[in-house]
Amino acid sequence: MDKAQFLSRFVSQVAQQWQPEYPLKQQARQAAVLIPVIERDKLTLLFTKRAAHLKHHPGQISFPGGRAEPNDLSLKHTALRETQEEIGLDAQQINVIGQLPSFKTVSRYQVTPYVGLIKPPLTLQTDPGEVEDTFEVPLAYLINPQNHLVEHIQRNGQRFPVNLIQYRNQSIWGLTAAFILNLSAILNH
Repeated sequence: MDKAQFLSRFVSQVAQQWQPEYPLKQQARQAAVLIPVIERDKLTLLFTKRAAHLKHHPGQISFPGGRAEPNDLSLKHTALRETQEEIGLDAQQINVIGQLPSFKTVSRYQVTPYVGLIKPPLTLQTDPGEVEDTFEVPLAYLINPQNHLVEHIQRNGQRFPVNLIQYRNQSIWGLTAAFILNLSAILNH
């Protein structure tokens, strides 16, 4: 998928005023992530691998982002601030073109994903305190429904379905995979 197709499909669907899948609750802590779309000949998405020593979600594949801070002007600002802190990508390099529906997590966060276009070249400087590595995956691979899997996990004696996308030696699952599935639904509509 090229940039023109991506923008045409994304903007036309997002313009329909997507609403969060769950109503916001006051007890939910706010967080935001950036879904970085790299403008290569074939678009790619940029992912981070969280540092293995982190207390929460060590080693998981994610998008740059985190919890809202009191000084953040908006959740979009949160996503851009966290992106700069985690991978050194300056907000001026990012053209935010919209947001996807928010998700509530089991840890009581309300996470809002923002989609941003980024023109290469990229000079990333990862924060080793948060990020072990970064990598890109072709957008066409990610939005192909044949690559969307569901596995089941046990939690507190209950069985839950979990979205999974396997790319080479990386397992993209959980909330990150859910964001991709929402993006895929928009782009394949």
